Amino acid sequence: MVRPSLTRQRIQAVARELFAQKGVQNTSLQEIADRLGITKPALYYHFASREDLVRSIVQPLIDDGEAFLQGLESEAGLQPRTVLERYFDFIHEHRELLLIILAELPTLSELGIVDGVLSWRRRLTALLFPPEPTPAQSVRAAVALGGLQDCPILFPDAPVDELRRQAVDAACAALGVTD
Repeated sequence: MVRPSLTRQRIQAVARELFAQKGVQNTSLQEIADRLGITKPALYYHFASREDLVRSIVQPLIDDGEAFLQGLESEAGLQPRTVLERYFDFIHEHRELLLIILAELPTLSELGIVDGVLSWRRRLTALLFPPEPTPAQSVRAAVALGGLQDCPILFPDAPVDELRRQAVDAACAALGVTD
């Protein structure tokens, strides 16, 4: 595996910061270059386009999400609470990037990134209600997973262990499952 250059990593870090502050569409490549003290052509040396830069920032989340789900899917008989706890931990770990995705759904949808993230919900629902969730179970899973996903983003300063317990308890209640 080729390690990204330090300059490439710096570009990604500044872009993440600016995207979170101003949005992807409202952040110019020139602004990123200026913040770094490099020329725009130097930025283009590392990223062919804004889309290439955005993908390079979001792709690790997509890869981690796929690995996370494959890991869950490979374990037989997981209890819903375990699935929800692990999902909370995943969301909490990636909350900054998820916030960018939520804020930039139209832009990221054009890049084909949102469909993959939305498929996570279907796969998690299947894990919560095997073998095939009913429509009512699918609705409860959407409420549970959406609320669980929102908690680390909406309450970033809450003590994580307490937030995790409360969020998972609420998600279990929405699912209609007990331990």
